Amino acid sequence: MLPKYKRILLKLSGEALIGESKNGVDPFDPRVIEQYANDIKTVTDLGVQVAIVIGGGNIYRGMNEAESGIERAHGDYMGMLATMINGMAMQAMLEKIGVYTRLQSAIKMEQIAEPYIRRKAMRHLEKGRVVIFGGGTGNPYFTTDTAGSLRAIEMKADVILKGTRVDGIYTADPEKDPTATRYDNITFQECISKNLKVMDMTAFTLCMENKLPIIVFDMNKPGNLLQVVEGKGVGTLVS
Repeated sequence: MLPKYKRILLKLSGEALIGESKNGVDPFDPRVIEQYANDIKTVTDLGVQVAIVIGGGNIYRGMNEAESGIERAHGDYMGMLATMINGMAMQAMLEKIGVYTRLQSAIKMEQIAEPYIRRKAMRHLEKGRVVIFGGGTGNPYFTTDTAGSLRAIEMKADVILKGTRVDGIYTADPEKDPTATRYDNITFQECISKNLKVMDMTAFTLCMENKLPIIVFDMNKPGNLLQVVEGKGVGTLVS
């Protein structure tokens, strides 16, 4: 089956990398990263161009300034470094299974990553390499959701695939409300009017203004990424 999308931006939350680990010590579960890498290889083998933005919440869980004494800007830079650790882990696993990658950072760290250069990243994608964007936007006060939206627009991606631990967008939090029902399709305006937290408002507005669709799906179920790329109705489409 031919893929529905030619170029995708895969946004992965740092928390999703923890998998079933509940001990609070492991920054990520290697089995989860391995599963993600295999799923990504499946779609790159179809000729789909893949860019990735990974969060850092598994390593750095947004510290409250009042409690920690660490000011917001300083804490955000710590979070950016956490995204680089996750990006390196994903790069290592992808290359282990034969997928060519490039890790680019919004903050200069030449020894481990290329600096983010838009035209260079576009060229890597055209050559079939998976490009992993680390370091967020390079600025404090912006989330990795915003970085994902920004990079997707810059890369001219067809869609943002937001891989999470839930299988779509619900009327309420399905972990707290057993009566919550899932949307198959929803508009940007409906998400705003119903106050559904798909992404933070900056990221969401960027997608809405640039008419960039978002699909929220369960990345932790093997094979889901391929089904999304093939347009098989997995997850919730925001358009």
